[in-house]
Amino acid sequence: MTPLEQRLNYKFRNSLLLAEALTHPSLGHETQRHHFDNQRLEFLGDAVLQLIFTRHLFDLFPSASEGELTKLRSRLVSREGLKVYAIAIGLGDCLMMGRGEEQSGGRTRVSALADAFEALIGAMYLDSDLETVRRLVLEEASSNLKLLQAEPVEVNPKGRLQELLQSISSRSPTYAIVSALGPEHQKMFVSEVSWNGRALGSGAGASKKEAESAAATDALLKHLWSGVDGAGPVLSE
Repeated sequence: MTPLEQRLNYKFRNSLLLAEALTHPSLGHETQRHHFDNQRLEFLGDAVLQLIFTRHLFDLFPSASEGELTKLRSRLVSREGLKVYAIAIGLGDCLMMGRGEEQSGGRTRVSALADAFEALIGAMYLDSDLETVRRLVLEEASSNLKLLQAEPVEVNPKGRLQELLQSISSRSPTYAIVSALGPEHQKMFVSEVSWNGRALGSGAGASKKEAESAAATDALLKHLWSGVDGAGPVLSE
């Protein structure tokens, strides 16, 4: 088993499917093998994820309306959400990509990680069955699902994070734009949120506001302000 298969606790019967899922389009551009990359599997994996989360949310929130269920699902399959799943299994380190893409930070780029996770799900679906993939997806998304159950209504992540932290300390979280990538008309901003000297989360967006909101969402998922010896020295004034 490859390290990735070990982390997934799943052995691919068709190793070519796994290789295809891990092949970023940039590699094809450099090697002139445009027919072999993860874009088709990404298309399939997106549909599989939508089905799995749709059915799970349908059962989890029996009184929710169609519009409410759609909003809940969007929080699970957002680019930032998929990036978190990809990072949790170390997917970025496994990607095969062009040298230029790698040198420009492709292994940590939100779009590359989200697309690769969708492609991996598509490959697993073809290699096994929906039930096998469903178990993996729901396990990887367990923390997100718990957050949805705790706060099923749409919230302002920056406001919610500030509310939580100020219930512990009078200090407010601070946001910093740590990078801005891409051409001027299509920039992607990356923001980091910190509190009491501790980095709590990061996120990307097409604007500084979107990036800060994504960083707050990431922090709400990770809860890094708690769990460190009762958060004593970290949370002190």
